[in-house]
Amino acid sequence: MTDATLSFAVVFLAFGGTVAWLALGARRAEPTSGQRLVAELRLAQFAALLLALAAAVPIGFALGHDDAPGTGLVVAIAAACFVVAALVTTWEPVRALTALALAWGAHALANLAHVAGLLPPEIVPRWYPPACATYDVLVAALCYLPVLRRQESAP
Repeated sequence: MTDATLSFAVVFLAFGGTVAWLALGARRAEPTSGQRLVAELRLAQFAALLLALAAAVPIGFALGHDDAPGTGLVVAIAAACFVVAALVTTWEPVRALTALALAWGAHALANLAHVAGLLPPEIVPRWYPPACATYDVLVAALCYLPVLRRQESAP
């Protein structure tokens, strides 16, 4: 394992741990309290920032292999993630967290599209698509966790 790969893994695990901590904090807060709203907002903002960062990684891969067919589509998918990340920061938390859960799920599918050959497989390391798709699904679930708590406690 290279130093860059190890650093990448450590950083994204730390970021994932932060998402988990924020999600669990939002889930524990009383559903009708102001603290709950603040906790959900913090989670939405951090998850949006992390989505923008995660979307930037494939752009780097595409730039490193700009002669590979399909790299334009990789950049376009990343741009869509950036748009979602920017928009959700202006939405109320439940709507933002739901959209983020969907966006992280879509990002997982985009990662797996490299394995299926729908996006250029040669631009990413072999371990990257399955590892990142797993990560994306976990972050999506953590984003939706506080929304589920709200639904459970609704009259």
